[in-house]
Amino acid sequence: MPPLKGMPDMQNQIDWLTRFMELVTITGKVEVRCAMRAPWITRYPQAGAREMPYHVVLTGTAVFENSETGASYAVQPGDIVLLPHGSAHVLHDGSGRRPKPSKVRSSGSLLVNENSGAGEPFDMLCGRFVVAAPHDRLIRSYLPLELVVRTDHLDNAPKALLQVERLNRLVALMRAEAFDDEVGGGAVLNALSSALFALTLRAAGEAGEARPGVLALAAHPRLAPAAAAMFSDPARAWTLPELAELCSMSRATFMRHFQTSLGRSAMDLLTDIRMSAAANALRNSMSSTETVADLVGYQSVSAFRRVFAQRMGVTPGDWRQLHREAAE
Repeated sequence: MPPLKGMPDMQNQIDWLTRFMELVTITGKVEVRCAMRAPWITRYPQAGAREMPYHVVLTGTAVFENSETGASYAVQPGDIVLLPHGSAHVLHDGSGRRPKPSKVRSSGSLLVNENSGAGEPFDMLCGRFVVAAPHDRLIRSYLPLELVVRTDHLDNAPKALLQVERLNRLVALMRAEAFDDEVGGGAVLNALSSALFALTLRAAGEAGEARPGVLALAAHPRLAPAAAAMFSDPARAWTLPELAELCSMSRATFMRHFQTSLGRSAMDLLTDIRMSAAANALRNSMSSTETVADLVGYQSVSAFRRVFAQRMGVTPGDWRQLHREAAE
């Protein structure tokens, strides 16, 4: 099917996940290495605002439990656990025995949490991603409460195996930096953790097991052209028939598949993309509200102000002032 008039070939566009990562501002930091021997247990309270805890399993096996949902997963080396909503959670050895007391010590740029157990060893890196406001709203709206990427469960398709290989290489690098205690190891680990976020999202989506949300788009490749179009050109006055045509679907079929996969309509996603882009523009430039409104596809400034306030909780002017004061 030829591209829509005025629309570049979709293969030449930046993919939707790249645009998603460019839209939000996320920094990663590795904080603790947990080196335990059974029996052990570690409990994590609800994370702070805009924080997403994560864990990378290096050696051994454990049980992860989300205290908020009750979901439970067995994890093993190479597995990655991400809590996009900062949910309280627990990791333990699964034996049910009384855990041995643990203590924390410094080791180079990392803290090491270890216990006095004598059973099976377990090692993992624990850290957190911090999402700049207001993109935490986008994260909460379009990512699940917990995300567990179990690389041995990805299918045998060449694309999925490629993601496994890349994740394994990244985890191996993080493991080496954590164990070798080289100069600058902390900075390297933090840089690697930022790459970890994008690779984890991609692997989770391509595993085909993502629940409704933005990752489900990767499991439904026919919808990807519409998502890429909205992320790449949010200012365009997209219509449902145009988006459906990009996906070679009827309007009704497109609406049904998009709602089922994302849990929200295409127009909801487009509005959220526009408001996040507007928030970035208001924070990072001196452009007028009228200019920003036009930048994200609103010819009516009053309509833009109304939608921005509904989605962000403050007016565009108040948002700009808040960040100007914070910068000062």
